[in-house]
Amino acid sequence: MAKLPLPLQPTKVEPIKNKTKKWHIRDDPITWQNWYKHLNWLHTTILLSTPFIALYGFFTTEIQLKTLIWAIIYYFITGLGITAGYHRLWAHRSYKASRPFEIFLIFAASGAVEGTIRWWCRDHRAHHRWTDTELDPYSANKGFFYSHLGWMLLKQNPYRIGRADISDLDADPLIMFQGKYYGVFALVFGFILPTIVAGFGWGDWRGGFYYAAIARLVFVHHATFCVNSLAHYLGDMPFDDRHTPRDHFITAILSLGEGYHNFHHEFPMDYRNAIKLYQYDPTKWLIKFLSYFGFTHHLKTFPDNEIKKGQIMMKQKKLDEEKLKLNWGVPLDQLPIFTFDEFLENAISNNLICIEGAIYDVSKFMDEHPGGKTLIVSSLGKDMTTAFNGGVYSHSNAARNLMSSFRVGVISGGGEVESRKKKQ
Repeated sequence: MAKLPLPLQPTKVEPIKNKTKKWHIRDDPITWQNWYKHLNWLHTTILLSTPFIALYGFFTTEIQLKTLIWAIIYYFITGLGITAGYHRLWAHRSYKASRPFEIFLIFAASGAVEGTIRWWCRDHRAHHRWTDTELDPYSANKGFFYSHLGWMLLKQNPYRIGRADISDLDADPLIMFQGKYYGVFALVFGFILPTIVAGFGWGDWRGGFYYAAIARLVFVHHATFCVNSLAHYLGDMPFDDRHTPRDHFITAILSLGEGYHNFHHEFPMDYRNAIKLYQYDPTKWLIKFLSYFGFTHHLKTFPDNEIKKGQIMMKQKKLDEEKLKLNWGVPLDQLPIFTFDEFLENAISNNLICIEGAIYDVSKFMDEHPGGKTLIVSSLGKDMTTAFNGGVYSHSNAARNLMSSFRVGVISGGGEVESRKKKQ
């Protein structure tokens, strides 16, 4: 005889414990007593000392032409390391790169001394995911200075930054290697390399340090920072105006093509920032050029049809906003409805005519009518649809717009009026 199974024992459910977030110094307001605890002293030291060191070098060290040229070249190399590497390759995966080019980008971007790939991209992805909110690590809504520099001078509260998936970065051994030895990378490519090139190359050790290393670094820093600040304040919004990013050629020039920021926030997976031939985007040019040699591939572009949709929607929105500022007369669906007999009874005494099922009071226009008052008087109490639309004269858009302000009612059952209602 089969034994009946024992009754199941109820599973003991442990009460859910409230998980409280750990306290962070940024949870406290900044005061005279604790201000120094809020600062990220590593960032503050680098970002505030380098401009003064560069100024000291400017007043104490004569700049040589070769050093100036080298500083400009290295500015572009390290700047493009950020824009083509950190930003468009690793933060947005807008294209793929060969391993040799990835290694070059790591060296170049490390020379910009803007943190590890992992740290930079994690914050940037959060910025896109949580743009202009409290979870945006450098929200423009917190002020120009904060989005440009302040967010780096202060310690970041990890519980106040929006979540961003960087599992793909964690799975890349090159990225993890750079993160592990980032201090060495930054020191070598940010300071030592630009100095020794000028030193061994033409004997300008001081110029190499003050101009190619320090001054160049200051320019690269603030060029990048302008994308977080200036690009959210200066320019137009041709694709979307729900957030602060804007397009402007000045920001593009300062940031190696990153200034068409409204486009970028709308289509972040596109390897381009500038879509027009005359727009300045050397980062796009570099990525495209290297694709012919196999160093870059799978360049992503958003469908042109969808880009144009965004532009047209914004243009239409602006037109609608302008349209609301004008007097287009009382909408047809808000006008009183009269029978044709009621229209006839009041037409002569109230100077009414009928066109396309709408009733117009032309009292104020009779003396101004270009065709003369007599024609208007002879039209009172009549349906002038045919005459208005070419039977006597095919009236202009200006005439039609003017007539809209004279509307006072509609004729019951006016078929043409019903079709016009659908358009409004």
